Amino acid sequence: MSHVSEQEPVPAASAGFEEPGTGDAERDLRALFGQSTAVFASLAGPAHMVEAANAAFFTAIGGHPRARTGLPVRQLLPELADQGFLDLLDRVYRSGERHVGRNARVVLGVGPRAREAYFDFTYEPRLDVGGNVIGVRVIGVETTQLMQAQRLAAEHRVLLEQIARQAPLEQVLDGMARAIEELAPEEVLVSVLLADADGRHLRHGAAPSLPDFYNQAIDGIATGEGVGSCGTAAHRRAPVIVSDIATDPFWDDFRDLAQRARLAACWSTPILARDGSLLGTFAMYHRAPRAPQEADLALARVFAGTAALAIERHRADEARRTAEAKEKAARDDLAFLLEASTRLTTGLDQTQTLQRLADLCTPKLAPLCAVDIVEAGRVRRIATAAPTPDADTLLASHIPVYDAADDAVARALASGLSEVARRTPTGPGPWQALEVTGYLCVPLLDRGRAFGALTLLTTGESAFSGHTVALAEELARRAASAALNARQYTQRVTLARDLQAGLLLPEVPDLPRAQVATYYHPAGEGLDIGGDFYDVFHLTDQTWAFMLGDVCGRGATAATTTALVRHTARAVAPLLPGPDAVVQAINKALLGRPNSHGTGFVTLVYGHLTPAADGGLDITLVRAGHTSPLHIRSGRAPRPVQCEGLLLGVTPHPHLETHRLHLEPTESLLLYTDGLIEARDEHGEQFGEDRLVDTLAIQCVTGPEAIIGALTRAVHAFTGAMGMDDDQAALVLTAT
Repeated sequence: MSHVSEQEPVPAASAGFEEPGTGDAERDLRALFGQSTAVFASLAGPAHMVEAANAAFFTAIGGHPRARTGLPVRQLLPELADQGFLDLLDRVYRSGERHVGRNARVVLGVGPRAREAYFDFTYEPRLDVGGNVIGVRVIGVETTQLMQAQRLAAEHRVLLEQIARQAPLEQVLDGMARAIEELAPEEVLVSVLLADADGRHLRHGAAPSLPDFYNQAIDGIATGEGVGSCGTAAHRRAPVIVSDIATDPFWDDFRDLAQRARLAACWSTPILARDGSLLGTFAMYHRAPRAPQEADLALARVFAGTAALAIERHRADEARRTAEAKEKAARDDLAFLLEASTRLTTGLDQTQTLQRLADLCTPKLAPLCAVDIVEAGRVRRIATAAPTPDADTLLASHIPVYDAADDAVARALASGLSEVARRTPTGPGPWQALEVTGYLCVPLLDRGRAFGALTLLTTGESAFSGHTVALAEELARRAASAALNARQYTQRVTLARDLQAGLLLPEVPDLPRAQVATYYHPAGEGLDIGGDFYDVFHLTDQTWAFMLGDVCGRGATAATTTALVRHTARAVAPLLPGPDAVVQAINKALLGRPNSHGTGFVTLVYGHLTPAADGGLDITLVRAGHTSPLHIRSGRAPRPVQCEGLLLGVTPHPHLETHRLHLEPTESLLLYTDGLIEARDEHGEQFGEDRLVDTLAIQCVTGPEAIIGALTRAVHAFTGAMGMDDDQAALVLTAT
């Protein structure tokens, strides 16, 4: 038993053969290729009696038991009879001709002690003074070590080529172990253990000839002093030679295991990286107690270096693959979040946005998902997603309790923090029916306060990783922003709609001997208050006022101006003699408004109507820069009402003309804004006044509703998919 702990660690450079003169590598090569020793024997007579032989001869044929002269070769080495060597001796003795053999294979010994050897040899006839053959002289050089080293070198080149081709580590290590076991002159069992990243434990790498129970038992052993040969070598970073396991204290904890595996000796060499860190161990086991020769140690150093090269290459490949996987995962996450952001912001409805959130989460993040929001102090489940309709219905039927201490959603809403667990949520719920095994609850935040929660539920053995939690939280953050934007948009649309409704007629009044129809359609998505307006209001028992106009601009400023025009008209109309005076009062009000309320101009048609004594309607109107009204008569082309006047809000005394018109029964007066005639088709052409007149003339429509229907259908058909970029309004007065 011996411990070669004082040996220097094998440098990583020994992974490959260095040029002669490079220190340890040269020593190892000399040990592997060896200094062969010549053997000599002098044989006499036809029986080939051994007369004399040197020590190298007796060492080569088996040592002390055969170190005898005076015996025929056939008796001394009976195993040669069937290998043809004795026949060669007989031929040389009879013919007197020399025979030369190169790398001749010979098996020396029988049974368990037999060994394979190779020799370069010469059989020379021994002659007396008369030239007669009296025996044979045997001169040879054993080349076993050289042949062995050459074959190992060839295998070593194969391993290096495999490493260069990035063959799997298991394949390289297993091939190395098998090559050494096959080519070693004596039985040897090779094992390679791989160190964990922290160097504290050794894991199974390759051991093709060791029993499975042994490999399993030592898989994961600690590195430390006295932990067998390998654990100690890994701890010391130096070779550890145990020539007799049965008596070595390093093997106290593993002696019974080694006995079951019939292992008697173990030589372990640490596998070290170029920076000196531990990669693993290279061990050579023997069935009988045995101490290594220098060639054995050199072999261990060379192949430990080869293993180091393979392991470092494997670790580098693993690191590269890990980095590529992380990069791909990051790209996938980014692509997922970008797609999610696009889908979440596609619509401007909060319910649809949160349903898209649930759909995005399944099944990528979890098989089950629910989204809850707080409304009026109660929790409402607004969206769910599940793999089957039944599961979706079951999940949608469960509503968390807002102030329940045992409810995960309630806790997330209260704390504003995510909650994750590998168990079913606390509190009542359909968890058993849904086979829930874990949950993740993420709050949806609005300036730090939770207005809702995203709940993900796992089934089976799956669990939420830190990566999934982070991804869910980022998705929830984006969804919360999109949902709040959708909520604000809805509120703004509702506000704009309510404000616009307040600036228009709540309902069309009943007029004596007249029918009234109105049309209003704002441009865009309804977020801004339109600039078009109309009004019909009562003045006296028989007289009514009507107006239709267009305010420059949109939004709050336009709403302010619209309100000013309408309220001024309603306030002064009962007090002034006619439409022109009312319009002048409106103009004065516009000029007197604060700059903060807008400075834009207004176009307007304002008039009064009264039932005529002979039937029909008498109309008096003023046009202030607005599009000309149309007088629509059955059977005749619509005629623009010619009435000049400047727009309002520009000059203190605009020139205005008063126009009087009589509508016979069934005749109509159409007032409209420029949004109708300036609507464009896909080629940029405007609908225009001529097309408006032609539309009403061709269709021969009567009645206010029919006129508006024909007009709007014609405009929509003309614009097609282009839509409209300006408000549209119309007011029709028909005499009955």
